[in-house]
Amino acid sequence: MNSQRWIERGLTHVAETYGRYPLVAASGQGSWLTDIDGKKYLDFLAGVAVNNLGHCHPKVVAALQEQAGKLLHCSNFYHIPQQIELAELLCEHSFGDRVFFCNSGAEANEAALKLVRKYSTEQYGRNRFEVITALASFHGRTIGTISATGQEKVKTGFSPLLPGFNYVPFGDIQALRNAITPNSCAVMLEPVQGEGGVNLPPTGYLRAVRELCDEQQLLLIFDEVQVGCGRTGSLFAYQHESVEPDVMTLAKALAGGPPIGAMIAREKYAAALGPGSHGSTFGGNPLLAAAGLAAMKVLIEDGVLENCIAMGDYLRQQLEALKENYPFILEVRGRGLILGMEMSIEGGEMVKTALERGLLINCTVGKVLRFLPPLTVSKAEIDQMLEILAGIFNEYQEKNHD
Repeated sequence: MNSQRWIERGLTHVAETYGRYPLVAASGQGSWLTDIDGKKYLDFLAGVAVNNLGHCHPKVVAALQEQAGKLLHCSNFYHIPQQIELAELLCEHSFGDRVFFCNSGAEANEAALKLVRKYSTEQYGRNRFEVITALASFHGRTIGTISATGQEKVKTGFSPLLPGFNYVPFGDIQALRNAITPNSCAVMLEPVQGEGGVNLPPTGYLRAVRELCDEQQLLLIFDEVQVGCGRTGSLFAYQHESVEPDVMTLAKALAGGPPIGAMIAREKYAAALGPGSHGSTFGGNPLLAAAGLAAMKVLIEDGVLENCIAMGDYLRQQLEALKENYPFILEVRGRGLILGMEMSIEGGEMVKTALERGLLINCTVGKVLRFLPPLTVSKAEIDQMLEILAGIFNEYQEKNHD
């Protein structure tokens, strides 16, 4: 069956919650995605930062295959060895002491919000429930996490939202201080804002936030759903600034493709979520935990982070070079292999053209092209992407030349 027929079937029965491009995915290997008609695409979106190890990394596939023949699912009423090992690995390589497993980034953020409210209520009384988040942030699609998100476009039509959130400009420490009230219990930030346009905080901002939270007895949550698991060149993005949160959320790349989420917390805070206070039927089940364990070991042991740093530096240099030639490129920013190119023009049509030419990229907030290749990407693949991109830019400039 060809692509068009699959698209017609999908438009008939699949919920229309996505503005889908005319690509019907069939298989993938490394940095390449192949559609049902056999056309290959250089994937610089990586499942929106999910396929950090590329498509179908052999060690993740092997772990899934082996575990699938043993035990697919087991209730969290019982102890699950693969889950225990993954929790140990995450705690060993982070600030955390305890891990709660779930299925997605939104679920991980919901768990974090429940934790900080419950802890603060127990410690300070029921009026300590407000969480301060950043404008342009993105924390998920549930009612709770769109309430936490600092973008109005994701909230339209879903009122009334969950009360108890205040929003401040990302990177403005004085605005954050001014937003604290007697009802505040936590601050929730992305160390790098992904969906908001690949926004980095000013130097020293995260440390100042940490100090302010300590001063005001607020918990600090870092949402690393998109930028964790090696995306920025360190295992976790907070490590660039030597600032530790009290709670951190992960998902996307944690299992190298399969769906899993995690909330990591310090012992004193994790204790607030005791038996019966929270749960997840599928969270950390044997199959997904086995994949997560394999993926994390590859990140830690197989030189992936070093490649991310080297290729991230190279890609950024080349994107900066493009900026010198095209006046509609305003800024290149990012860290590791999450890079954004802000333009003075809308980027949607460029994304469509790139797709037609075998390149998968993304545009966020209308004018920021976002590059999220696998962390295993090669220099030759980056050069191939740049050749396609430069061709698109040349055509735009010639067409719009005064």
